[in-house]
Amino acid sequence: MSGSKPDILWAPHHVDRFVVCDSELCLYRTESVGNFEVKAGSLRLSEDTTATLLAINSDTPYMKCVAWYPKYDPECLLAVGQANGRVVLTSLGQDRNSKFRDLIGKEFVPKHARQCNTLAWNPVDSNWLAAGLDKHRADFSVLIWDISSKYTPEIAVPAEKVRLSAGDTDAGLVVTKPLYELGQNDASLSLCWLPRDQKLLLAGMHRNLAIFDLRNTSQKMFVNTKAVQGVTVDPHFHDRVASFFEGQVAIWDLRKFEKPVLTLTEQPKPLTKVAWCPTRTGLLATLTRDTNIIRLYDMQHTPAPIGDETEPTIIERSVQPCENCIASFAWHPTNQNRMVVVTSNRLMSDFTVFERISLAWNPTTTLMWACGRHLYNCSEEGESSSGEKDVATKMRQRALSRYGLDMEQVWRNHLLAGDDDPQLKSLWYTLHFMKQYAEDAEQKSSVNKVPLVYSGIKTILKSSAERKTESYKHSWLGSDRQTGVIRYQSEERCLALQLCGWIQKGPDIDVDPFLNSLEQGEEWERAAAVALFNLDIRRAIEILNKGAALGKGDLNLNVVAMALSGYTDEKDSLWREMCSTLRLQLNNPYLCVMFAFLTSEPGSYDGVLYESSVAVRDRVAFANMFLNDTQILRYIDKLTNEMKEAGNLEGILLTGLTKDGIDLMESYVDRTGDVQTASFCMLQGSPGDVVKDPRVQYWIENYRNLLDAWRFWHKRAEFDIHRSKLDPFSKPLAQVFVSCNFCGKSISYSCSAMPHQGRSFSQYGVSGSPTKSKVTSCPGCRKPLPRCALCLINMGTPVSSCLGTGKSDEKVDLSKDKKLAQFNNWFTWCQNCRHGGHAGHMLSWFRDHHECPVSACTCKCMQLDTTGNLIPAEIS
Repeated sequence: MSGSKPDILWAPHHVDRFVVCDSELCLYRTESVGNFEVKAGSLRLSEDTTATLLAINSDTPYMKCVAWYPKYDPECLLAVGQANGRVVLTSLGQDRNSKFRDLIGKEFVPKHARQCNTLAWNPVDSNWLAAGLDKHRADFSVLIWDISSKYTPEIAVPAEKVRLSAGDTDAGLVVTKPLYELGQNDASLSLCWLPRDQKLLLAGMHRNLAIFDLRNTSQKMFVNTKAVQGVTVDPHFHDRVASFFEGQVAIWDLRKFEKPVLTLTEQPKPLTKVAWCPTRTGLLATLTRDTNIIRLYDMQHTPAPIGDETEPTIIERSVQPCENCIASFAWHPTNQNRMVVVTSNRLMSDFTVFERISLAWNPTTTLMWACGRHLYNCSEEGESSSGEKDVATKMRQRALSRYGLDMEQVWRNHLLAGDDDPQLKSLWYTLHFMKQYAEDAEQKSSVNKVPLVYSGIKTILKSSAERKTESYKHSWLGSDRQTGVIRYQSEERCLALQLCGWIQKGPDIDVDPFLNSLEQGEEWERAAAVALFNLDIRRAIEILNKGAALGKGDLNLNVVAMALSGYTDEKDSLWREMCSTLRLQLNNPYLCVMFAFLTSEPGSYDGVLYESSVAVRDRVAFANMFLNDTQILRYIDKLTNEMKEAGNLEGILLTGLTKDGIDLMESYVDRTGDVQTASFCMLQGSPGDVVKDPRVQYWIENYRNLLDAWRFWHKRAEFDIHRSKLDPFSKPLAQVFVSCNFCGKSISYSCSAMPHQGRSFSQYGVSGSPTKSKVTSCPGCRKPLPRCALCLINMGTPVSSCLGTGKSDEKVDLSKDKKLAQFNNWFTWCQNCRHGGHAGHMLSWFRDHHECPVSACTCKCMQLDTTGNLIPAEIS
């Protein structure tokens, strides 16, 4: 504009056109070009868009403000406010519609000449144009013109022609009588129509913000403030208005117009423009003088209720659309967060403000994020994915398969886990053996009545420190060699071998059942190693040969069997030297430890004990057989520490369900996040001090919350039942009870306290047997209980039969069920109309009816929720 910085306006109904206003009006059209070359005469706005000049209008000198006509037709009509106060209607190119051709060149002249500061079209009645002028002591500063008004004949029409860019040379018409005159003896710096009413105009006067009601122009609502410039209404919240003064922005709520609801941080330089984003709720952009930064303020919703002094939450950020100082900017009317900025030397830039991306995990492991108006989700890949599934996905699938709930065959829980995890397999076999041997009364500990086997092998072996372990030389079975191997045996070591799964109950050490199970599982190498550790070298050779014959022709096992057959105990023999050298080249760890055992010195078996690829239970069983008391305690302590640091579930065999076991499980949960396994494991032994540990309670509650988040209500109930069986102190208190209408006391609690009852009354009823006592009144105040809407008998009376279920003579015999308070006798009522009765009667009624059985009640009780259609076929 003349003598000022340029401004920019987007066309209201043409998403690809905008006007730059300076000393002349320039109309541009934007195009998407991508990586193609820019056309001749086009200006590049960004990497993807260019602008092409369509028209220039230089016939309106001394421009101070410009407003684009809000309606689609005529499409390029603009109102220009000049330095002398006149408002001129002009166009960028001659409009083809002759109906509106007469508007082009029309002038609206105030009585006294002074500068026009602002223009605002009425968004509803588009013929109304409000103009804000400087102060004049004898005139009004807010003039509302009707562009459809005829020209004033008593005013001489200027003889000069109005030259338009399209070649129109008609004489301009002059209108001097405004439709409304407001704000006498004051100055108007900014104007804005309020969208909620077409006759409400918000004006920034010299010292106040005023709301003019055109239905009664003699009255106005105003508030004294200095923030009177740039008034603008939030397009998404019509009661929120922004204005500014110098470097400070004030946010107003028109419902509480006494003072600003929010004052934004004051900027060091004066503001030049503020504008609400038309495509984004609560996003305000501000521009200060001589800067290349636009500040954005995101008004977040404040949780209700809010107090009078509570300010909304603001997120402030800055964007830099270009390198040069910005003169003005304009939001795009439809493209989200898009704006065009113009610099003082008329350089333009197309810029998009990118939203902050917020991430959220769906309980079913779907990742979702929001970016602007778009919501994206990224689900886990299907079963064919080579990547490992997330632990949440695993836990969800295991919960569906009732993982952890098998109390009879505990070892089967590792099959329900769905994947062949050796640690889970070892854990559940350990818990299975602990449960199996805990049932033996002789293995009970006198401390806290906790079975000794649940304390782990580490505690079991330390309990035998005062007793002497027997040692003896055991000769090789199936061999003619006379040299024996020293082995150790005690009652505690036998129990440890049982927990390792090598032997079963009984005084004899018989590994044949264990070897047979390994052969059935085709674990040939492990079976051969266990046989060799039990000094049965012939059985080991037979297993290897059998595995070579049945195991897809694996010749390697035959070679190993051949090598075993040549075993000699001579220290300097060539066989021992070659086996010591070549055993490390074997791929299977069990084959390696077999030759490590045969080539080791007596009492020194590090090659077997520290082979990490061998299962912990096998290494511990080996140590129980061949290490003395000092060696085994030192080894068990070291191995336990390793398992605790690594969070290896195989270490539960050593730690048991003790404090050390909790430490180990904590490392496991930290590493995997598997609170499901941790919860089931710690509940298994049910030692009181272990279950009460805050970490265990934290895992249990997190798993319960996880089931609730997945909407596995029944699974969570099953887990609570499972938990209450193993931990009697975890039974939840009653959360729902029937209360008396008169005294408000719980009927069920009062009945359970009656000395003659003898049994709990927690199911809100009485037995169907006539010999049982019946409660038809409140035990607290003795007022009668409500009556059943169908049988009209007080609740609490036994129901011997239900009402007809379609046939009047059909009865249901309830005498078969002898349980207390069977379902037919339960209190039941509609949460909407509060009518009800015996559950059996209600179900019988709603088989054939939809409305409530009470007269004059039209409530469709059974259809108020999704369970209304789930009426059981039989009532038990």
